[in-house]
Order: sequence, then C-alpha cells, then structure tokens
Amino acid sequence: MLARLDRYIVGLDVGTTKVCAVIGKATDDGELEIVGVGHAPSRGQKRGVVVEIGSTVASIKSAIEEAELSAGVSVDRAWISATGDHIRGFNSRGSVTIEGRAREITEQDIRRVIDAASHPDLPKDREIVHLLPQQFVVDGQDRILDPLGMSGTRLEVELHLVVASVSAVQNLVNCANSGGIEVQAVVLESLASSEATLTDDERELGVALVDIGGGTTDLVCFHGGTVCHTAVFPVGGQNFTNDVGVGLRTPLAEAEQIKTRYGAVLAELVPADQSIEVAGIGGRGSQLVPRRRLCDILKPRAVEILDIVREEILRSGIGDVLHAGIVLTGGGALLEGLAETAEQRFGLPVRVGVPSGVTGVTDLVAGPVYSTAVGLALYGYRNREPRSRFELQDPAWYRRVRGRFAEWIRDLF
Repeated sequence: MLARLDRYIVGLDVGTTKVCAVIGKATDDGELEIVGVGHAPSRGQKRGVVVEIGSTVASIKSAIEEAELSAGVSVDRAWISATGDHIRGFNSRGSVTIEGRAREITEQDIRRVIDAASHPDLPKDREIVHLLPQQFVVDGQDRILDPLGMSGTRLEVELHLVVASVSAVQNLVNCANSGGIEVQAVVLESLASSEATLTDDERELGVALVDIGGGTTDLVCFHGGTVCHTAVFPVGGQNFTNDVGVGLRTPLAEAEQIKTRYGAVLAELVPADQSIEVAGIGGRGSQLVPRRRLCDILKPRAVEILDIVREEILRSGIGDVLHAGIVLTGGGALLEGLAETAEQRFGLPVRVGVPSGVTGVTDLVAGPVYSTAVGLALYGYRNREPRSRFELQDPAWYRRVRGRFAEWIRDLF
C-alpha cells in the first residue's frame, strides 16, 4: 500500500505535447527533495488550452501514476501550470489619499490602494491568476516594503497582474479534478519555470526567461527582484516539428524524433558530411538527407520565435534593464545552436536554463523539459502556507511582509 504524507509537494505541468509530474518532499533541513517523476504524451491540448477533456484527463492520470510509483507515495493534490495566448500580464498602479489627523497609514489604507490597483472591474470572462507586488510608494518615496504605520498624505502601490480566461483555467482544473488531483493553485508556466532556473542575482540585475514549450512560448522578465513583464505567444516546439514533417516529407511522429535527436539551427555546428535517415510517408521508402538540410528547415522558425520575443521586449520598453541577459528553457531550448542564435538576435548574453535548487533524483529532471514541473514543486514548497486564491510570487526583499500582504488580499477579495 502506498503511503500519503502531507509533506509531499507535487508539480503538474500539463503541456501541449507532454504532461510532467514531479513529486518533491520537504526535508528537515529546509530543502526540496525530488522523489518521483512521471510523464506522458499530452493529446488533449492545443497551444496550451484544453480542447479534449477525456484525453487530457488520461494524460494527467498516466503521469501522476508513474510519478507515484517511482516515489512510492500516493498524492491527490498538485500545483498546476497554465499557459495559452488567452493570458495577459500588465503592470498596474493604484493610489489613495491618507485621511485622518495623524496621516498615519493603516491596514484599511493598504487594502484601499491594493483595491485601486487590482482592477476589480475586469470582464466577467477574465480572472486574476497572479497578483505580484512590486513596491509601495509613500509621498514619492519608493521601494517601501511595508508602509503600515508610516506617515504620509499619499500612498501608492505598483503591482503586476496576470489575468486569464475563466473558462480556460476552469477546464484545466476540471481535468485535474477528474484525474483525482485537487489543484492547490494555478501558476503561470513561465513564473513556475523561473523558480527552477533563475538566480537571485539575475532577477535583481534584470533578466528575461523564454520558455519554449510545445504549443506556446512564454516570457517573464524580472528587474530589481520583481516581475516587470509577462507574455505568451502561440508558437512553440510543435511548429518546429510541423516544419520538419513538411520539409522532409515525413510523418509527424518521425519528424518529432528527428527534431529531438538531430535538431540544430546553425549549419556550421553540423559536420558537412553527416546525413540522417528519414522515413517516407504512406509506406514510401526512407531516404538519406544531409543534416544541414534539417538546419535550413529549423533556423527560420527559430529566428521567427526569437524575433517575436525580441519585439515584445522592445515594445514593453524593458530591453535596457536586462543586464543579466536571456535564459532559454523548455523543450525548444534543446535545439543545438539556439542559444548562439539568440545571442545574435538579442545582442545579449544567453544561457540555457535547467532545473536547480532541489536534491534527490535530480538526474531524472536535469533537462530544460522539466523546468516547469520542478519549478511548480518549488513554487508550492515556498508558498505552501495557506494564502489567498491569488498566490503571491514574492520578490526576495518582500518576503518579510508577505504574510500580512496575503491577509490583506484575502480580506479584499
């Protein structure tokens, strides 16, 4: 009989091409130990959105069961990722006037300013997934951690809000519930990946994390230790696979294997005389194709995705603060030469981010494919105290007051 312990934390990454489940255990020395890993093909999603309930439920069950067997425990709760081009992120600022003879900031004032910045008039088909605090400002003095008890006449707060389609999020939650999993929180995919791949120094100096998944590419940018921009684009690894299938006239299953085993975007990194065997469509015979031809197929799509991200960064006006450069993760980051191509397109240092900050069977989650699942487990571990329905991803400088902040939000909503 499998044992269930509350100290176990599950990250469930329900992606377009795969479902990954990671089970972590909170250790006595304050670390997260990875004890179980499971994965399964994802057949019920398109561009990060559920399009077939039954297939998605089956994939979730399969991944969870494999993770449970490897960990030797039974789990029924998880932190789950969300993506899709229905997700929007934006910075918001609210301000209120401090009333009273003493002009002393009270909890009521803080509730009012958060309310003013939280856009409670969102359309009914949208809901807040994340409310990410950046800073308080009192009479022009910024970077204030906790304004309670301070004196002033004007209180401001800066937040980053992430909103999503109510139906898209609910369908994802329903699939998990039907698979026997209670969803503890829905977490933006790129935010989860950042938990496992970014360092505190990168967040402070300014960094952009680009998570290239199967159906979407997710962007999250940090500066000064806080989230300053998020975006999701409906293009990802499946586009590479489709290009290979069309370009080499091979079945998509074969195209996926070719991309995974031989994918590269810079021809100069591939020996000129290297060839790969490509299966034909409809029973036609296989053929030998120069590997550099594969590069010619993959590079235009890689450039397209990178340029979409670059244009978004430039449009948002945060390009000048990304002093730590770009971090690529997700399955798409495995393409050989992608980091070098990204450096050329962005003009910034680029590295491939892999999961870190955990112990245990780390060899099973060592690649960028597992960044989101491991990040979800870390996110759950670091935010496992009960909070509001809008889970907070607190910057390092804010963690001292996050408990009180969560209480304010709970009261607000």
